Amino acid sequence: MTPEPTITAWGTSIAPVVVDGREFRMYSERPRNLGSLLPFADRWSGRAHIVQGERVMTFAQFHQAVRTRTAELRARGVTTGDHVVILGWNSPEWIVNFWATVSAGGVAVLANAWWSEKELADSLDTVAPALVIADDRVVDRVPSQWELLPWDPQSGTDSETPLEPSVEDIDENAPAAIIFTSGTSGRPKAAVLSHRSLLAGLQMLLHITRRLPHQVDESTGQPALHTGPMFHVGGVQTLLRAICVGDTLVMPAGRFDPVEAMRLIEQWRVQRWSAVPTMVSRVLEHPDVRTRNLTTLRSLTVGGAPMTPEFVERIRTGLSGVEPRIPTGYGLTENGGQGVAASGADTVERPGTTGRALPCVEIMIAPAAEFTDGEILLRSPTQMLGYLGENEAPIDSDGWLHTGDLGRLDDDGYLFITGRSKEMIIRGGENIAPAAVEAALTALPDVADAVVFGMPHPDLGEEVMAAVVLTRDVDPDTLAGQLRGRIASFAIPSRLVPHREPFPVNHAGKIDKKAVVAAARQLLEEVR
Repeated sequence: MTPEPTITAWGTSIAPVVVDGREFRMYSERPRNLGSLLPFADRWSGRAHIVQGERVMTFAQFHQAVRTRTAELRARGVTTGDHVVILGWNSPEWIVNFWATVSAGGVAVLANAWWSEKELADSLDTVAPALVIADDRVVDRVPSQWELLPWDPQSGTDSETPLEPSVEDIDENAPAAIIFTSGTSGRPKAAVLSHRSLLAGLQMLLHITRRLPHQVDESTGQPALHTGPMFHVGGVQTLLRAICVGDTLVMPAGRFDPVEAMRLIEQWRVQRWSAVPTMVSRVLEHPDVRTRNLTTLRSLTVGGAPMTPEFVERIRTGLSGVEPRIPTGYGLTENGGQGVAASGADTVERPGTTGRALPCVEIMIAPAAEFTDGEILLRSPTQMLGYLGENEAPIDSDGWLHTGDLGRLDDDGYLFITGRSKEMIIRGGENIAPAAVEAALTALPDVADAVVFGMPHPDLGEEVMAAVVLTRDVDPDTLAGQLRGRIASFAIPSRLVPHREPFPVNHAGKIDKKAVVAAARQLLEEVR
């Protein structure tokens, strides 16, 4: 029997709570696990919940599909704490499989559908899943030792199979999802997020936007365009919000295409769109933006890369229906994607800011004081439990998450990001660790050394470049081709700068990366 949603169990008062010896600021009245959100689907029963291409799934159909898949998972022996990998691209099935996994008490492991076979194999070894649910388009990549379940929920499942564990059976501090993030070591790291982490982030966003369950009704839900991967933390937060407020999630059928995005906005009268700058830029640059009726789009939230005042002005000019103030924010997978947020008014009054700390979040700049750039530290109930299979995590004994990003706070507590100490490259919203690409390059027989770096790109934000020391003359396109299948396609360098002499080294005998990158950038600028 599915429990009724407890609408009153969401408050705004905040109190200190000790978790594993660390004190966090948490809501006194809060949901305790993701399963407690599923009954909200019945509140919006007849409304369209998921749209992709010609497919439309109502909340009622969605909830029944989740029940069916949950029964299948339980029949396969999935129980509380089991790892269930979801491998595929955005689709109604992806969403159903996610909710069914957490409904069955399992831990949803969100695999990146763009991974190479090696990256997938390594990640599966790390999580040791009880089951892998794979999209038909990628199922052949899954090593044979792992048990597979078809992508689509199967009809005719034994209706007597328990559908959902009692929500009281799952503790808020238990793992709910594992989301992979690019670490500086290069290998994707498995960040373990608890029910508490994901729900605290959701509650903060609903709190500041006045969309808590008791504040919404039949008129509240909005058609929302979702163009980012569901396997990113932002995708998960989109799912959680949608079921609570009754949003209709409108998704492209394949890779992002600006023409399809505009068609969906027009056809479904989309009011909200959360996207990375690359996607927004492609829409703004397309000639159809002047002829399509996009006036229903009122809210545009941009994340995944810093927003310049010039970019904000392009949005205002190109999308006239959008509110003249564009909100933004800052977060990491390691803190559930939620850290700070800026309203549209904030971005106008303080150009370049990513906002102020969300209600339960504490922020500190270390080691320098205010107004001096330093590393951004965050402490909140949204942060991960740790990295699976790793002894160390960037969380100190006082509960502060060391982000590796550099920034400063102004006297009103607004955060300005000034750099990334981790040297991460963000290409079209995808995080790319230079070390991972360097390792793939130096594994090639004709490459002795490699230094990978990012360069600004008007569409993607950054593009991947590499300087390489070659053992013999070889065409750069040949090297790029040899990387296919070793690393994700988005991580393959756009340009390779060949060196016939060893890289310069510093006084410690290490490669002088600053000198190598400076010389390579100068050369690339000259030949552009």
